[in-house]
Amino acid sequence: MKIGIIFSGAGVFDGTEIQEGVFTLLAIKKVGAKAVCFAPDIQQHHVVNHITGEEMNESRNVLVESARIARGNIQSMDHFDSNKLDALVIPGGFGAAKNLTGWAFEGPKGKINPQVKNAITAMAKSKKPIAGLCMGPTVIAKAMENSGISASLTVGTTEAPSPYEINAISQGIDQTGATAVMKTVDEISIDEENKIVTAPCYMMEADILQVRNNVQKAIDALVKLI
Repeated sequence: MKIGIIFSGAGVFDGTEIQEGVFTLLAIKKVGAKAVCFAPDIQQHHVVNHITGEEMNESRNVLVESARIARGNIQSMDHFDSNKLDALVIPGGFGAAKNLTGWAFEGPKGKINPQVKNAITAMAKSKKPIAGLCMGPTVIAKAMENSGISASLTVGTTEAPSPYEINAISQGIDQTGATAVMKTVDEISIDEENKIVTAPCYMMEADILQVRNNVQKAIDALVKLI
C-alpha cells in the first residue's frame, strides 16, 4: 500500500507544519503502508523567521525545503502518478495557503498550483481516498472547485478555541462549492461518498499529543477507505 504526501516546505509559517508532516509519516508507517513524498519544484512565497515572525530577505525552494522533512526521499510533482498510489495526504502549515494555493492572500479566490490541482483531481477521479490536515482541506476545496464534486471538509470548529478565523475559512470553503463542517481537534470528518478525510490538527488550540492523535485518526480512516 502506497500513500502519497504533498509537502509545501518546512516550517509552519512558510511551509509544511513540521509536526503534522512527521506525524503523517509516522501514522502511515504504523498502518503498514509506504509513504511516497512529493512537493512542487518552485520558490516559496517568502521565508519567515520562526522566532520573530518577520519575513527574511532570502528565497528558498519548496521541494528542497520539503526534503528536510522527508529526509531527502522526495520527488517533484513532475513525477506524481496517481496510478502508482492508493491514497493521498496534504498536511497543513501556512505553506498550503502560500505555496500550494494563494488562499493566504486572496482567500477562496486564490489560485492553486496546477500540478497540485491535477494530482488531487486525478486521485478523486480514480476514486482513491484523500486526506487533508489543518489547512490541507482548503487545498482540496480549491482542487475540487468547478469539478462537480461537493466535498464535506473541516478546518475546525467555532465552538472551541482556535488561533485562526475558523468561521471565515469555513465560509471560504463553502464558496468553492464544498461544504464546511465543524469538528474539534479530537474529531475528524469523513466524507464517505467522495472518500475524503479531513482533520483540524493545529487549526485549533491543541497540544502536540492531541495533534498526533488527530493525524493518526485521519490516516486510520483514510486506510479504511482504500
